[in-house]
Amino acid sequence: MSFKLAALVVAVLPVVAVPAAAQVKEPVRVSLPAPGGPYPVGTVAVRLVDRSRPDPLVRARPYRELMVSLWYPAKPGGGPRAPHMSPLAAADWDRHSAPPMGIGKGAVDWAGTRTTARVGAPVERRAGRLPVVLFGSGDGGPRTLGTTLVEDLASRGYLVVTVDHTYEADQVEFPGRRLVRALPLPAKLTPEVIEKLLAKHARARLADMRFVLDQVGVLARGRGIGAVPVGMPGAPDMTRVGALGQSLGGSVAAQLTRDDRRVDAGVNLDGAYVGEVAERGVARPFMQLAAETHTRESEPSWKSFWRASTGWKRELRFKGAAHGSFTDLQALLPQVAARVPGVPLADFVGMADPGRSVAAQRAYVAAFFDLHLRGKATRLFEGSDPRFPGVSLIP
Repeated sequence: MSFKLAALVVAVLPVVAVPAAAQVKEPVRVSLPAPGGPYPVGTVAVRLVDRSRPDPLVRARPYRELMVSLWYPAKPGGGPRAPHMSPLAAADWDRHSAPPMGIGKGAVDWAGTRTTARVGAPVERRAGRLPVVLFGSGDGGPRTLGTTLVEDLASRGYLVVTVDHTYEADQVEFPGRRLVRALPLPAKLTPEVIEKLLAKHARARLADMRFVLDQVGVLARGRGIGAVPVGMPGAPDMTRVGALGQSLGGSVAAQLTRDDRRVDAGVNLDGAYVGEVAERGVARPFMQLAAETHTRESEPSWKSFWRASTGWKRELRFKGAAHGSFTDLQALLPQVAARVPGVPLADFVGMADPGRSVAAQRAYVAAFFDLHLRGKATRLFEGSDPRFPGVSLIP
């Protein structure tokens, strides 16, 4: 979800009048759904530095600095459960990112939310070589907002790498308790300015993702890229690589799938397409998941992308879903709205049942990557499935 552009993003979110953020006496505690795969999950955060290029968003910086997280099948036990958001990032989210959603400062204990993943747990070697999936959030969104999907993929035997795009993501916490916030938006946000800004972010993200994929390749060759867990060097399988993203992250996933020969398949979670991929499409397997009102007729870039794409392709529409339904907000906001009055729930995550929506997203994303990265047959894309009555296959 684009938090910086939430009231302005073209063909992504409706313009909504968000009520004044409500306060509560005791902070609400929220939780994420447990993953459904057979393996426990481990995670580790890693700082990466690309010294081959200056920072594309702050040109005075001579290198590009990123934070990523690795999510993977782990041996049972291990370290403490990882927080959903690191401490400084959670505090900044509370101050700056939650209030535009009608959630007052201190109303939710964001720092108290835990994932099921264990910090630094050893890799489960019984999972074999791990197919790799890169994940990118929406414009302005931190990498943590895809945890619900990412943990589930990791529990099914994937190495998922989530990426924060520094100076664009609302907040990025680096080692040493250093927080980097997003650059301020231009004073005048016309449609033309927004289009140029998204294109600039998309270009920076594409270079970021290719660099991150380079670093995963270093791991695949048996070398380290920092304090990675036991068993990680040599674990990634670079012959099986996917790209996954929400909103702008989905557009970049498509561009990466088109441009980078290492990427075999991609998924777009309800994002409009930015840049040349909108007109040129992709030739490799690709899937897009759509909110109820997001169609090829309402979004011109979807129509042109679909016509130009020549590989295996599927579009799935989720009844009752909104743009934010394809983020962790689908699981978290209903818990908040039940305790905090005035949160415009439908504007951000629609009217879909949260549990069913999450289960369907997990099932279809996992089946897609299982099919195209593992060669595992599925009938899920042949028509409607009674287990997921709110999901429609769009011809």
